[in-house]
Amino acid sequence: MTDIDVEPVEEIDDAAVPAGVDAPEYVLYGGKGGVGKTTMAAATGLASARDDTATLIVSTDPAHSLSDTLETDIPDEPTKIREEIPLYAVEIDPENAFGENPLGVEDSLGPLTELLGDDMADPFGAAMPGTDEAAAMRLLIEYLDDERFDRVVVDTAPTGHTLRLLELPDVMETMVGRLIAFRERMSGVMESVTGMFGNEDEQLEEGLGDLRELSRRIEKLRAVLQDPDKTDFRVVMVPEELSVMESERLLTQLEEFGIPVGTIVVNRVMEDLTDVADVEADWFVSPNLDSCEFCKRRWDVQQQALQQSQDVFRGHDVKRVPLFADEVRGETLLRAVAACLD
Repeated sequence: MTDIDVEPVEEIDDAAVPAGVDAPEYVLYGGKGGVGKTTMAAATGLASARDDTATLIVSTDPAHSLSDTLETDIPDEPTKIREEIPLYAVEIDPENAFGENPLGVEDSLGPLTELLGDDMADPFGAAMPGTDEAAAMRLLIEYLDDERFDRVVVDTAPTGHTLRLLELPDVMETMVGRLIAFRERMSGVMESVTGMFGNEDEQLEEGLGDLRELSRRIEKLRAVLQDPDKTDFRVVMVPEELSVMESERLLTQLEEFGIPVGTIVVNRVMEDLTDVADVEADWFVSPNLDSCEFCKRRWDVQQQALQQSQDVFRGHDVKRVPLFADEVRGETLLRAVAACLD
């Protein structure tokens, strides 16, 4: 086997790295597992904060890798991770954040669940997409209103988890509506038996007040996700047939949710960095398509996948990120990725 001499990347011309990003307040990266969503979110967050835009990077993926990509420990609460720029990050840990109460309303619903009976002991029941998604949604709602951040960049879980996350507002809206309607129907009965229930009716009112507020905030989040002036959902894919197919499905489902997709990011394309970004990159190692048979075959596979991707690309801003010889982690290579996304 021939040894390949790969020079370490020590620095990238600062002028070539974007200071700030052309993006709305909320940027969400989604796609198949392993396509590079975390890399894109980290690169976007770093570039965003470079012009003093207070930026929060959020990982909702239960299998977090944001800490590894940024080469710093990231806790489960928003924390500033760079001294020189206003960059914050958080890896959502639903279990630590909310335990078995991801929505924070169960404690005040005791009287109602008793009235509903054992079958409704959990008022959200099996319709809930999952506590991970529920907790992530609740925290995203909180971050939406957090005045510390001018932009929030979200590294979402793989496609299936992401779709359940996006489905949650519909589920919650339905369940909250049912509970409120139930309370209104029962109001006359409750008034006639106040003495029987004592303070429980007051507790019930408080719980329903919490649910109404949660419903209001869910509607606000839905409006933000559906507003292209405020949110850009970016689909990340690699130039392979299976990734193309999953990206097509994701685009279709996002359209059904009314969530606009502004950008498609094609990651790990076998071409030179200088072909996709205005960066001087003497250090960049390109695949040798002239003498490397393996490289030529992989490039043919990628070309076929890119040709099949034309329907996916149509109407979107397409960004290409090359295949790096080095693992993309640490600020230096993330700056190169940010230049590709600029």
